[in-house]
Amino acid sequence: MFKWFTYKTYPEFFKTYLKSFKEKQPKSIEETRFVVFDTETTGLDLANDRILSIGAIAINNNIIEVADSFEIYLKQDAFNAETVEIHGLLKDGNLIKTTEIEAIEQFIRFLGNSILVAHHAAFDIEMMNAALKRMKLPKLRNKTIDTGILYKKLEGKKENHFNLDVLCTEFNIPKHDRHTASGDAYITALLFLKIISKLKKERTVHYSDLFRTSNHKGLI
Repeated sequence: MFKWFTYKTYPEFFKTYLKSFKEKQPKSIEETRFVVFDTETTGLDLANDRILSIGAIAINNNIIEVADSFEIYLKQDAFNAETVEIHGLLKDGNLIKTTEIEAIEQFIRFLGNSILVAHHAAFDIEMMNAALKRMKLPKLRNKTIDTGILYKKLEGKKENHFNLDVLCTEFNIPKHDRHTASGDAYITALLFLKIISKLKKERTVHYSDLFRTSNHKGLI
């Protein structure tokens, strides 16, 4: 299973992933493939907790592509009964589950060199990186957009913590399947598009602005 350790090289799926970043990248929002994703986990401890499920959906040309989506459930070697009330994932149950290694490989293949989008993205990304580290692989290379940070760039917004439920209410987004990885990914995709739309009404928005942290007028 871990043949690449012996030869001190990466598996083919990860080589393909790394090579994809050498390709010419789109420079417009409309041409970019965004992958909005979310994870459900056994807890918030990056060292000891594990990913239970990954949900993701792509946005192309400002359209959520339901056909271009990803969902996978992982076997629970580590189980925390206290978090079941949040995500509803039992250790056994009827869901088809796979190993962490297989799940991460499938997600990396789906992701490619796309721009990652998540709400409060740092945690989900670090959980993914922790899983990659256990596989003796490098961290994710993708550029990332946090919808929580993006929201703060709207005019009149203060530097506060905004959870997904609060923003769903503000933007009139139904909270169907909340606290499932796929459900939260879809909700976040809707939020992302609504924030971008509102920003465009306030100012000119360029692709490069998405990754800037300056608060100067005219920049996201």
